[in-house]
Amino acid sequence: MKTAVIGIGSNSVRMLVATIDGHTGLRLRRDRAGTRLFAGLDENNRLNEDAMLYTLQAVHRMASSAREEGVSEIHLFATSATRDAQNGAEFAAMLRESTGLHLEICSGNEEAALSFLGATGRGYCGVIDIGGGSTEVVCGEGENLACAFSCQMGAVRLSRRMPIRCFQDLQPVIRLSRDILHAQLERLPDFRLPAVWYGTGGTFTTLGAMVLQVSWTDRTHLHGTLLPLSRVYEIVQMLADMTVEERKLIPGIQAHRADIIVHGICILIACMEEMQLDAIRVSEFGNLDGYLQKTYALKTLL
Repeated sequence: MKTAVIGIGSNSVRMLVATIDGHTGLRLRRDRAGTRLFAGLDENNRLNEDAMLYTLQAVHRMASSAREEGVSEIHLFATSATRDAQNGAEFAAMLRESTGLHLEICSGNEEAALSFLGATGRGYCGVIDIGGGSTEVVCGEGENLACAFSCQMGAVRLSRRMPIRCFQDLQPVIRLSRDILHAQLERLPDFRLPAVWYGTGGTFTTLGAMVLQVSWTDRTHLHGTLLPLSRVYEIVQMLADMTVEERKLIPGIQAHRADIIVHGICILIACMEEMQLDAIRVSEFGNLDGYLQKTYALKTLL
């Protein structure tokens, strides 16, 4: 059976197409559109019409392409921006009318669990998923989670709240992110830090491409790339004093991410400092992969 899952995030809409044979899945292709849905949230936490229509168009295009290639089941879920929106039900109705798909709106913990399941390998480990509207932190092994929580700090969210124009603007954003994370960790006095950590999301793949000095389109070698905290600091210090247009010229940075990448890295630094992580590994896989694994009870996803 050929299936697809489409995820509506705060910064982008993504799709994963796969075939399912018993408890084994085979990834066929991915698709992505930068839609920046979170930017469409107003002061009343309502998504404006333009943001919803732009995202709807991306979902419609992906669903249509999946059906054209013989996909028999298409799943659709949404995360932080839609979760925060007061008119999320209205958005879901628009999507259903246009695409025929039912929208699942994930809670923060559900989003965290999907990211963990998709990003990790074997053994007790941790995952940090930095999105546009929120950041998820999860620890556990397989489907046995020791803890999972979502923080209201994402690259787009923080860029709206605290712009970064130069090197001096970095520390206030890092401190704010540490404060947000610290408040969550205080509720988990018995939290045991894993020895191995993975990072999923555009912030991590961008950093992986920059560390390896390859184009962001070359995803072949990014999975498993080690990001030492010292190297992450070097990169963010270099980027902070650049203009958005200057960042776009760096091969490892996608043009649509150039304006928020520094905020994403600040969140990562805050997480690594607060949890005393010397390094973290890039995972090419995330909540789309986790969704398929959970929905179809997959033991293997290749």
